[in-house]
Amino acid sequence: MSVPIEALRTREVTALSTVDAPMVFVVKSLLLPIIPVLSLYICLRLANEPLRGGYFLIAVLTFLGASDVLGIARIGASDERRPPGQVFLEIVGRWLLLVVLIAVVIYLSGLAGTLDRATLVVWFIATPLLLHAAETAARHWITRAMQRQRAQRAVIVGVSELAQRLEAALRSDPLLRTEVVGFFEDRSPEELEVSGTVARILGTTAQLADFVTRNQIDQVYVTLPMSRDARITSLFNALHDSTASIYFVPDLFAFNLIQARFDILGGVPVVAVRETPFYGAAWLAKRISDVGIALTALLLLIPVLAAVAVAIRLDSRGPVLFKQKRYGLDGREILVYKFRSMTVTEDGKQAFAAAARNDARITRVGAFIRKTSIDELPQLINVLEGSMSIVGPRPHAVAMNEQFRREIPSYMVRHKVKPGITGWAQVNGYRGGDDLESMRKRIELDLAYMRHWSLWLDFRILLKTVSVVWSDRNAY
Repeated sequence: MSVPIEALRTREVTALSTVDAPMVFVVKSLLLPIIPVLSLYICLRLANEPLRGGYFLIAVLTFLGASDVLGIARIGASDERRPPGQVFLEIVGRWLLLVVLIAVVIYLSGLAGTLDRATLVVWFIATPLLLHAAETAARHWITRAMQRQRAQRAVIVGVSELAQRLEAALRSDPLLRTEVVGFFEDRSPEELEVSGTVARILGTTAQLADFVTRNQIDQVYVTLPMSRDARITSLFNALHDSTASIYFVPDLFAFNLIQARFDILGGVPVVAVRETPFYGAAWLAKRISDVGIALTALLLLIPVLAAVAVAIRLDSRGPVLFKQKRYGLDGREILVYKFRSMTVTEDGKQAFAAAARNDARITRVGAFIRKTSIDELPQLINVLEGSMSIVGPRPHAVAMNEQFRREIPSYMVRHKVKPGITGWAQVNGYRGGDDLESMRKRIELDLAYMRHWSLWLDFRILLKTVSVVWSDRNAY
């Protein structure tokens, strides 16, 4: 079974960048936040309702939440090639998630009784249609407008895999309107490890400044290692007399990037190479969704939890709940709760033996609750107390962590986020098994989840969990 990491990239979004033309940047940034608010205003006008009170709160929440949940406007060429039905269904799914989050806030605020439900239903139905239409119209308008503008001329300093990747990115996005004229490199063709660009080497770095001035070059991308050696210093000094924009492109792809980003720390620029995706507003959104889902699930499942507790007590000796020490956020030990499904209760710290098919330790009730994942439900308590999330990498027993952290590179990186009740690895067939190959695949999927996290991805995993639970052959 191949690892479906590319499934995380079903939405080929043209990333927001300051390299974008001003009108492209504005459309990408504001289109999706403005359309739902405008749609709400139109619906209220038609219903003779004022934009105040609860409606004003909805407008504010919609505008603030649109960027995180709806994302960036899909106006790139790659989006135009996607089937319209697929694009529309994704918009509907993201819109539904945003509406659910807003509805929870409105309900908790006590303003739900002051709102006209019929007006909000019309708004709920009309908005995804308007979003899809606005994106389609914006894509065609932006594409035509950009075609009338002069293309930006760029050169790349350095010939490497990174430089080729950069050229491909510039060439594949027509909205950037950038023509890569060629490369500048001090090494001889025989010394280069990358083929295919030798014929396009325009000269050495010493010749760069003169070429930029004489050929109306607009952008210079430097892919050389950043240092204060004579070559780099001379290059930047020579370009001081040029009006070209200069971009330094650090080679971060050599690292196992997790949520890489740039930041300013006390006026000092820093690059986060490996970081948790949950900081700032993302942490708050994740925590609110965790608590909301866990509370709702516990209230709805009280009869099920009680019935399972009674069945376990009648079926075999031992406690109803099984507690095991596992690694949580930042590798700190946490106590994870499960319904007991075996005759043994190993704490998982000194030794751990994963369940196998037809395992004699599994009780009769245990076989059923493991197959249906009901044994995991007490972890909703872990979510409420803050040691776990609804969605995230599954926590492993301490003894298992200590074994595999020595055998799998970047194994411990998965602990940069809270462990989850369900995860990307589990919904893609890697729920059980403690052999090295299965664990490698599981870790690969866990890290992919961390790289591409969003509330929308969590929502997709939850929906897929429901369908996977009943057909999972790896559950025993």
